Amino acid sequence: MIDTSRLWDSYLNYKIKQMYAIVEIQGQQFRAEQGKKLYVHYLGDERKEGDSVEFDRVLLVDADGAVKVGAPTVEGAKIVCEVKAPLVKGEHIIVFKKKRRKGYRRLNGHRQQFTQLEIKEVIA
Repeated sequence: MIDTSRLWDSYLNYKIKQMYAIVEIQGQQFRAEQGKKLYVHYLGDERKEGDSVEFDRVLLVDADGAVKVGAPTVEGAKIVCEVKAPLVKGEHIIVFKKKRRKGYRRLNGHRQQFTQLEIKEVIA
């Protein structure tokens, strides 16, 4: 029989020891942990694969259970990321508009562009 209380305690310790931050990147908020991959809106042509990118608009930092909330940002906190793929295309979305019995039909498509980042370090 497996001792589930020991497994549960190790799970809780794992979750507490993870340092994370809530960061705002191009108007969207992301939970940033070291080693995690993020897909953010396309950062532009000047970013190449392997480049290092820093984001200093950190709204919240949780380090070992000690939470720091910024007003509006946390002083001295930043996220260091590496660009893994500068241009990743999202799935194709089709927008179809029609008004019945009027001969009105419009077909439009959209495919969002993203940049894939890997978080190297959370500095608090």
